[in-house]
Amino acid sequence: MAHRWTNTLTHKDVTPQAHFMNRRQLMAGAASGVALAGIGAGAQAEEALEPNPWEDITQYNNFYEFGTGKSDPATYAGALTTDPWTVAIDGLVEKPGDYSFKDIMAEMTVEERIYRFRCVEAWSMVIPWNGFELADLLALAGVMPEGKYVRFETLYRPEEMVGQKYRTIDWPYVEGLRMDEALHPLTIMATGIYGKTIPNQNGAPLRLVVPWKYGFKSIKSIVRITVTEDQPVNTWQALQASEYGFYANVNPTVDHPRWSQATERKVGGGLFSKRVPTLMFNGYEEEVASLYEGMDLTVNY
Repeated sequence: MAHRWTNTLTHKDVTPQAHFMNRRQLMAGAASGVALAGIGAGAQAEEALEPNPWEDITQYNNFYEFGTGKSDPATYAGALTTDPWTVAIDGLVEKPGDYSFKDIMAEMTVEERIYRFRCVEAWSMVIPWNGFELADLLALAGVMPEGKYVRFETLYRPEEMVGQKYRTIDWPYVEGLRMDEALHPLTIMATGIYGKTIPNQNGAPLRLVVPWKYGFKSIKSIVRITVTEDQPVNTWQALQASEYGFYANVNPTVDHPRWSQATERKVGGGLFSKRVPTLMFNGYEEEVASLYEGMDLTVNY
């Protein structure tokens, strides 16, 4: 196992059903000396954070393909057809091709990950995702040694994604990761929430989740994954480079040009609820800080 990771969030009240913890989770817990959430009453945790309710997670979203309002995705995303679904995997891979979602899922091991989610707009949630490690999908396609970055692209279908009828951004939406970020075990492709199929407004049927980065990095409804030698330009970076960089790491010491990132508002506590301090790398510093050793994070923001 190249990295170890520890789930520091509680499993209490995530779902009324008992959860299956696969061998990978058990091994991760044993290797770190800390029981993962849901393994037993003796689980150790740095803090007791409970996941947001289903209603918070599915009714308060940014998904500009369906509109710029927080309730727009839930209102309009029902028009999106997600079956059948195909993901093109190309670029510097040994087995390029169009991979059906069903064929991908037949090869993947799905597990639950309870992650903090921090939006660049300074609001946050805790979300119980279901999904598989991106590294496993990349292994399926076979990354060539020259591959240094991974580029992701969202579906472009304006007849179903009403927001794409307007030039809010340059469609389709694009994101990217450095290869070591993509292969980190915390980086997952989410297919569900609370053990249920992921709703359209949350990025069905397949979205990226990178918990130590601002939420816009976790691109939704992915239809193309391209391994490249050159760093891709992500959508928000292309739109406003002075405000949004390539890395998008959660960093409370680097403010957005128009607001502070030192604190955040937890969704569900009311619009005027008390703000809480934002954690470096969204609380995953121990697991991911080594990826950026020697880098100036005020420049590579």
